[in-house]
Amino acid sequence: MLTYKRLRTLLLASAALSGASSAQAFAADTATTADDTALEPIVVTAQRRAERLQDVPISITSVSAQKLEQSNFRSITDLPYLVPGVNFETTNGTAFNIRGVGSSSWDFSNEKSVSLVVDDVVMDAQRDNGLTGLNDIQQIDVLMGPQGTLFGKNATSGVIAITTVKPVLGQYSVKGDAAYGERADRTANLTVNIPIGDKIALRVSGFAQGQEGYGRYTVLNQSLNAYKEHGYRAKLLFAPNDRIELIYSSDYARHWDNNNRTTVGGGSAFFTNLQIANGVTPSLKNDSNADSKMGQLKNTSWGQTLRGQFQIGRDTLTSVSSYRDTRSFGAGPGDFTPVDKWAFVPFNQGTVKTWKFSQELRWASPTGGFFEYLAGLYYNRLSQDATQAQWATFGAPLPVTNITTTSGVVGDPGNATRFRTTNITQAAFGQLKFNVSDKLSLSAGARYTQNDNSQTESFFYIDPVKALGMPMTFTPSGKPPSQPYGQVKGDNFSYRLAAQYRLSSDVMAYVSYATGYKPGGTAFVGNNYSPYKDETVKSVEAGVKSELFNRRVRLNASVFNSEFSDFQTSLLTFVPGNPVAVIATGNAGGLRSRGFETTFAWRATEGLTLSGGVTYADAVFTDFRYNATTNYKGTSLTNAPKWQGSLSANYDREIGAYRLKASLDYAYRTRTWSAVGQAANTELPGYGMANGRISVTPENGGVEVGLYGRNLLDKYFSTAFEQYSTMSLTHRISREAHRTVGVFAKYAF
Repeated sequence: MLTYKRLRTLLLASAALSGASSAQAFAADTATTADDTALEPIVVTAQRRAERLQDVPISITSVSAQKLEQSNFRSITDLPYLVPGVNFETTNGTAFNIRGVGSSSWDFSNEKSVSLVVDDVVMDAQRDNGLTGLNDIQQIDVLMGPQGTLFGKNATSGVIAITTVKPVLGQYSVKGDAAYGERADRTANLTVNIPIGDKIALRVSGFAQGQEGYGRYTVLNQSLNAYKEHGYRAKLLFAPNDRIELIYSSDYARHWDNNNRTTVGGGSAFFTNLQIANGVTPSLKNDSNADSKMGQLKNTSWGQTLRGQFQIGRDTLTSVSSYRDTRSFGAGPGDFTPVDKWAFVPFNQGTVKTWKFSQELRWASPTGGFFEYLAGLYYNRLSQDATQAQWATFGAPLPVTNITTTSGVVGDPGNATRFRTTNITQAAFGQLKFNVSDKLSLSAGARYTQNDNSQTESFFYIDPVKALGMPMTFTPSGKPPSQPYGQVKGDNFSYRLAAQYRLSSDVMAYVSYATGYKPGGTAFVGNNYSPYKDETVKSVEAGVKSELFNRRVRLNASVFNSEFSDFQTSLLTFVPGNPVAVIATGNAGGLRSRGFETTFAWRATEGLTLSGGVTYADAVFTDFRYNATTNYKGTSLTNAPKWQGSLSANYDREIGAYRLKASLDYAYRTRTWSAVGQAANTELPGYGMANGRISVTPENGGVEVGLYGRNLLDKYFSTAFEQYSTMSLTHRISREAHRTVGVFAKYAF
């Protein structure tokens, strides 16, 4: 019988097997030609046209479909484990950062610093990552630094561009896979490509996945940090001739999880003992919670896109029209004990609904001539309708006859808040490139953007009998806003200049200067209207891209320095009359991110490839006057490790009548902080994670079967620390903070 310990041993041994086998192969076959061991070229669309990654004067890390599969990860939010320099903010804003810089705000009018773009569509809604599940992905390209010139919205920190597989004409194919592991870790994917005549093809992919959590809701006797997801993506391709291509796509995804804060310690003896009596011991490794209600998050997203590409003479016209709809519900009670014994915030929930329409047009010349050009227009309208309700007893157990509503107002029957937001972006953009010689190229790009952001705050009533099962009266903690409506308009001209010089046929050096912009927005803090200003950035980058030893080694490196003005950040603010701190969006005077990044790939033998990278990003505030007595100048941005690195080994070789595949990867990041100011209780220690995979396939194809493991060394880590009022220090946890080992099978024809 294959036991758990044997599974783990096999996975940890896969790297040694790869190294030993490859060394034997290298010694036995010293006559291998360069072509047999040359790295496959990587094609990207960082400049909105297909080009070799090595020819683009931008720091880019590209993750292939094969690399995604070998990683064993299931979500786009796991990308930080694969790409050094990328992080995901799990608390304030739930958004990505690159080079230590990103959005960290809950405000609904705040735009993201890192644009997530799926098949040319910007996913800018607060709760829409545009991609749940990682099935049928062609590749993911991470563009470092300001990328406002050519991509949708004006991304000040970078772009994560995801390309899914498009239908294939004249080919019928089916592929599927399934996996099962510890804590009911499961996934199932199925993709079908169906030709309909010789000019139409349909491709449909579906997925379902989930896992039980390691922790428990002890009072409810349920798993904590469990999740379930399912969805589909369908694409219909119509290509009547070689000059016209139309792709209509539809996607749907649903996510559910029941993650919640868990206590670390620091509360009163009474509060701590009450938790212990209910099966929870606060500590740095506590995964459990004694709430009487389960925290949960439900997200549903649905999108429709029509992409047309037309060859007009030698030029190409591209049109991308998209509509997206998202629905999100989140509930996070904050009592940590049974409410009939002690309660703090027994009712805390919110909803977010978004509707988005975008239209992009691009006209591009062919590449390779002396003069290349691209011009485009962009329009995006995002509407959001969000509600928030938070009721607190501040320690009094339920039932109570009166409860404080931190989301209600004096003199108004509302005990919950509603925000309606509209963000409109219009832009014109373009880029010119001059291939001065076969070695020297110069390019200049620009974008003019107009933004109109508005928000309205109002109040409504939720029946306490339906919410908590008992009647009660309310004591509002705030006053009605003196200005319930706000609007911020602005425009910006940003640009990018770059020069690249080919030192040889396989070595290129470049330097660039880029600016970027995030529009200001409206915000309401404690029912007070509080707009914030535009954020701008100026960035210098220089790098070298090379392929060496007959293209068996790919080595790219860059240095960068980005200076942000009026950086939009989250502030922890105490509103008079409300003892619970609230997160608000405001402006820090300045932020600087500087450092270097390098990536490499080495085709050591025909069967073995080694790859990895290192990023050093020093992202600190240069001016951040938090209040009259505190200046956070010199402190780090949240969730911004200075060092990140990754190393992976992939082996693929025929051995006898079977094909053996094995992979092992390791990612490490240094310490970070989950709150501005670098307080000791918000420091997140550095950690590393190892993942592995090994499989065999018969020589004649058929089913591939194997073992997989995530976090093989079982390294525990927290994703954020939060001081929950004066009650307790809490932390948020990740499913990946515990080892998961399982089996999988794949089949394709």
